[in-house]
Amino acid sequence: MGSIGADLSRKIHPEPVDDFDRLPDSLILLIFNIIGDVKALGRCCVVSRRFHSLVPQVDNVVVRVDCVISDDDPSSTSSSSSSASSAADKSRHPISSLFRIFFSGLFKPLQSLSQLIVPSARRLPLSDDFDCEAEQSIVTHHSPTQVLKNFNEIKLLRIELPTGELGIDEGVLLKWKAEFGSTLDSCVILGASSVVQGSNTTAISSDNGVESDNGSIPESFYTNGGLKLRVVWTISSLIAASARHYLLQPIIAEHKTLASLVLTDADGQGVLSMNKEQLEELRVKPLSASSASKRTLVPALNMRLWYAPQLELPNGVVLKGATLVAIRPSEQPKKEVVGSEANWVASAFEEPFGTAARMLVKRRTYCLEMNSF
Repeated sequence: MGSIGADLSRKIHPEPVDDFDRLPDSLILLIFNIIGDVKALGRCCVVSRRFHSLVPQVDNVVVRVDCVISDDDPSSTSSSSSSASSAADKSRHPISSLFRIFFSGLFKPLQSLSQLIVPSARRLPLSDDFDCEAEQSIVTHHSPTQVLKNFNEIKLLRIELPTGELGIDEGVLLKWKAEFGSTLDSCVILGASSVVQGSNTTAISSDNGVESDNGSIPESFYTNGGLKLRVVWTISSLIAASARHYLLQPIIAEHKTLASLVLTDADGQGVLSMNKEQLEELRVKPLSASSASKRTLVPALNMRLWYAPQLELPNGVVLKGATLVAIRPSEQPKKEVVGSEANWVASAFEEPFGTAARMLVKRRTYCLEMNSF
């Protein structure tokens, strides 16, 4: 009678079934790959042992850096920064004097880009061993390198810094995109001294201060500091890109399955990207780097510059002092940036700035060269 009663009870009150148990691992991994964010995956990890075992197999990962702090101990930060700065000044190229004069206030110290993630309280990061018993109220610091070592099969990796490195004035436009292998492959920079929305274009058009546009760079560009400012934009963007590349070395060395790596920032200021071939090149070819300045050395460069005193985009936005610079190493074969070849320039930026790049490359081209630094 007891067994009959038990069977009857099971039929009337069946044990609850977890629907997730019916899903195959491949489908759960697909969901995890869509989630991508490491902190969200860390929370998934503590849900169950099954999720705990599947999270390390995710191959599409996004790391959003909450803040950037120094690797140094807080008590010794100021003194170590001072000594490091002193040592760096002695070992840098003489062009560093130019940096100190023109880049003060524009360029943030790249030595601080150790990119430490600081999760808020009661959030579990992916710790060294996915410790699901960790105290959730403790705030801990983890660098992307530490966090990512828990993943075994990363193919697509995107790291997002909280801000761009270049401190520019309000209203100024400055964007760059760089591709690297073992060194710089290409870089495209788009800048404008001001961006005006469509409702204000009439005022600009009637502004007597706007130079007449015949397709060439006006003489005033060389005399009123316009050229010097573009040099600052170009060099600072290249330094920011090479510093990001230098900091990615440990991640690239550890994750052999990587096929795409992007390091960007929440401001949309700069993007460093590496494809599978470029990642492999860095692994097999020695990196030319400056340990003093914590960045990859930039080779001698060929640059093409386009300039428009005023560029009106189809959506009504006006770029004043619009400048586009396309950069490749001097050792690469020279290519005319026309027709389909212009795609690598225009595709560097999202709209409407891709359109701005396409409009600028149709203007007169100015060729420049820069030594390695």
